[in-house]
Amino acid sequence: MKPFKSYVVRTNEENQVTHQVEEVTESFLGEGNTTIAVEYSSINYKDMLGLQTKGGVIRNYPMIPGIDLAGTIISSEDPSLSPGDPVLITGYKLGTEHTGGFSEVARVPSEWVVKLPENLSAKEAMMYGTAGFTAALSIAALEKNGMKVEDQPEILVTGATGGVGSVATQILRKLGYENITATIRKDYQEESAKEFGATKIWNITENESNGRPLNRREYKYVVDTVGGNLTADILSKVDEYGSVAISGNAGGVKLNTTVLPFILRGVNLLGINSVSTPMAEREELWNKLANEWNIVNVLHNTEITLQDIPETAAKLKDGQHLGRTIIKINGT
Repeated sequence: MKPFKSYVVRTNEENQVTHQVEEVTESFLGEGNTTIAVEYSSINYKDMLGLQTKGGVIRNYPMIPGIDLAGTIISSEDPSLSPGDPVLITGYKLGTEHTGGFSEVARVPSEWVVKLPENLSAKEAMMYGTAGFTAALSIAALEKNGMKVEDQPEILVTGATGGVGSVATQILRKLGYENITATIRKDYQEESAKEFGATKIWNITENESNGRPLNRREYKYVVDTVGGNLTADILSKVDEYGSVAISGNAGGVKLNTTVLPFILRGVNLLGINSVSTPMAEREELWNKLANEWNIVNVLHNTEITLQDIPETAAKLKDGQHLGRTIIKINGT
């Protein structure tokens, strides 16, 4: 195989992280029985962390980041995968411990591979990516815990202009949910949140928590992509037997709360793990995203190349990134 382009993260003598587009050979790739020609990837908050010194995401260097990819099979030892099959991968160790999707070629274990549903292209799959898949997991978890369109419950989506939040808001509106509050931090995000489908806005910089373990019941269900102190505040405002699906930690990893929301209101805190989701659930949700939950025609997305990754990562780090950004790999 000829050398191919990849985005490579390395550490220098001062243990500072550096990253750039490089030409590498197949020997640079991680172990696996399946080789994929990557057409598209996407950039997520986790990918941004992987480009930072002490970002806490990449376990060994050098590394090709990218926790998502979509493309076609070049070769596989797995008889269920044939050359030319359209496939996608999100999560597992991709882009953190195993070379990932920011590369023209990827080599992976076949058990990570999801065959693309018929109604979804590689580009569309990456318009969702890990963010969209996480949003779908969150909504599925809430519906399993009682959320129904016919009830029109009050729903809160945190980080609603980011990747997971924006996709979650748009899926909820697609499904017919109408009472959706979005959290924002900056005034300019309000317009985008409403475009994504939010009907109410909560600017969290203007509403500091009073520290009470229980407050007035405001929300029945929550898609929480932020974590930290915001989650603690939200838990105090969730209605009886409501649920919070939590998937992010941009607001911090500590949760300073009490047991009262759980034992006096029966609130459920649902952990969303998009990294090691069982394959059967993956396939079910990707089929929903390709069909009854399909929102690719309204998804806010920007297309970039490998060379544009630093600029997008900087926006993610500074909280200025909106919607989804996909990376066109072949031909960059």
